[in-house]
Amino acid sequence: MAQQEASNQKLERGLSSRHVEMIALGGTIGTGLFLGAGHSISTAGPAILLIYIITGLFMFWMMRALGELLLTDPDKPTFVGFVEKYLGKKAGFVIGWTYWIGWITIAMAELTAVGTYMKFWFPSVPVWIWEIIFLAALYGINIIAVSAFGETEFWFSMIKIVAILAMIVTGIIMIVMHTKTSAGVTSLSNLWQHGVVAHQGHQMLAAFQMVFFAFLGIEFVGMTAAETKDPLKTIPKSINSIIIRILIFYVGALIAIMSIQPWTNYNANESPFVQVFAGIGISAAAGIINFVVLTAAASSLNSSLFTTGRMLFSLSNGKGYAGKLNRRYIPRNAINISTILIALAAVVNVLFPSNAFDLVTSVASAAFVVIYGVLVFAHLRYRQSDDFKNGEQHFKMPGAPFTDYLTMAFLAGIFLILLFTKSTMPTTVLAIIWFIIMIALSRRVKE
Repeated sequence: MAQQEASNQKLERGLSSRHVEMIALGGTIGTGLFLGAGHSISTAGPAILLIYIITGLFMFWMMRALGELLLTDPDKPTFVGFVEKYLGKKAGFVIGWTYWIGWITIAMAELTAVGTYMKFWFPSVPVWIWEIIFLAALYGINIIAVSAFGETEFWFSMIKIVAILAMIVTGIIMIVMHTKTSAGVTSLSNLWQHGVVAHQGHQMLAAFQMVFFAFLGIEFVGMTAAETKDPLKTIPKSINSIIIRILIFYVGALIAIMSIQPWTNYNANESPFVQVFAGIGISAAAGIINFVVLTAAASSLNSSLFTTGRMLFSLSNGKGYAGKLNRRYIPRNAINISTILIALAAVVNVLFPSNAFDLVTSVASAAFVVIYGVLVFAHLRYRQSDDFKNGEQHFKMPGAPFTDYLTMAFLAGIFLILLFTKSTMPTTVLAIIWFIIMIALSRRVKE
């Protein structure tokens, strides 16, 4: 049969170690770095480096908690299964549907971004045409085989990594050669000569919120565990490399950017990558970075199709249209539903302005803070359970339960910053309303 009940099948383990490592690598790199770094630098100054390191540490602990849970049962299609197991089916219902709809809205925004980036080269072609073309192509890749998804994501991630390494290498060469720019001489001293903290530190808390948003999607590698070859080896290796990735790709890139010219020279509304490459005489800098952010948006859209399909398949519990796998062991029906919803973005963009999803995606971003916090809490409950005491203990989270409590406190702090920052308060309140509604709906779920 082309379709079989999910309860009789498992997702195919078609992702190699190479795929998973590159997915994990690319999962921490998005448009937040390529386009948003200028805003981050202007908000915090060189102190943004410390904020990335601190936030990165807590994200690493969150991922270690997730990793330990994943290896207790690598066959679970999503991490929501562990939330259900250790916090109850009601909590799993709330987090599962929140995560699914969050990725749907993010995918809508990324689809809109794809059309906008293509307009850079083809200004006369309607945005919605590009949106349909990209969505159709990525849908095709996602229903062929999980290895096709992995290969596509591998190359998307490679493009982002090459762009960042090019920035870092450029910075090193210019520092060693003391290259002169219109803003002065390239030097590491540019990191402190013009002050270390912007605005006397008044916007430091807001910078934590911005950096946290740059890490959204870091948990995506957890969605691949059930389709990864040799997860007991691959997942720990991928998660453990997060710290190195953060130091190289975020901290390294920002050090290079702020060494090439003083941080005070960067325009908050323009990509610092464009400013640097254009400043050293690469006239096609804007086009190059536009290509990189296009692939970053396409990568996020690709990941969204993968994630929403698996999440909806998991939420269906093997029942109904969405709870079936096809003969390739792919939840094609669940991907179909998610793709149709995401495609509505093209319709909305014809009827409304292109920023129609800004509000919704901001709500989703606030919801991710709660999702991460609940995930860490599930790990804490696992550590207190007989499963931990009597079972095989793989990939133990360092410092637990102390690091669990610290991470939850940090995430609570981020949520409070969102709630009491003027620009993010409305969307955070909407996120709270969403959770109240979902908790009310979860009362119908039987434990």
